[in-house]
Amino acid sequence: MCTVCGCSEDSEKDHHHHGHHYGQNSAGLHIAGMSQEKIIQVEMDILAKNNSYAANNRAFFLKNGVLTLNLVSSPGSGKTSILEKSLIDLHDKLDLRVIEGDQQTTQDADRINKTGVKAIQVNTGKGCHLDAHMVKHTFDELDIKKNSLLFIENVGNLVCPSAFDLGEYAKVVILSVTEGEDKPLKYPDMFAASDLMILNKIDLLPYVDFNVDKCINYAKKINPKIQILQLSATSGEGMGLWYKWLEAHMNIVKMLQVNSQNNT
Repeated sequence: MCTVCGCSEDSEKDHHHHGHHYGQNSAGLHIAGMSQEKIIQVEMDILAKNNSYAANNRAFFLKNGVLTLNLVSSPGSGKTSILEKSLIDLHDKLDLRVIEGDQQTTQDADRINKTGVKAIQVNTGKGCHLDAHMVKHTFDELDIKKNSLLFIENVGNLVCPSAFDLGEYAKVVILSVTEGEDKPLKYPDMFAASDLMILNKIDLLPYVDFNVDKCINYAKKINPKIQILQLSATSGEGMGLWYKWLEAHMNIVKMLQVNSQNNT
């Protein structure tokens, strides 16, 4: 049982607590045999250990000039479709790699590999998020190149991934117009932790009851600095703006890499 989010993390027994008597974590879930004070301490230990791995990941990405984006959303937002189209369009221009996070199956990684971009599937079992240690384990097999772009598609979940730093440059939260404009208010931690919100499936706006202005205002209320792009992976509308955003931040990462090298 992960005391931070309440999920069962059989795949990460080395740093997640398991037990059989009842206590309660900060999410209101009962944890076996633990007092509230113990639960808080375990939560802090879990996040501290994750943050240590994340710092090492971030140092690796910075040294190699890798723009690493953590794509987060609820299930069904279309983040795999956005990723798939992006890879097809950018395959000849950039060195690309993908880490796919899901509880089970290799379906998304199989889809990505068909684009010609190397992808590795990380199955979390009963776990509801990727962590920095899982990401680190993919490095050798992925053969991440210098000055490349790495997409991490996290498990579909707008709660738990917000607490786990993977060492990424930025979190990109994806929200579709079929979900509801109040998602930023319902899941504030994720939108507060994200640098960019992609509003996807805008081709469906004529057919759904979704107020774009309200959604943007809610997101800005939670995170005044969040950037927002509107697009459709299906029709291709707005994808060019997404590619310009990627190009701009690839350039920023290159500058950070140079500055880091000059300071060592």
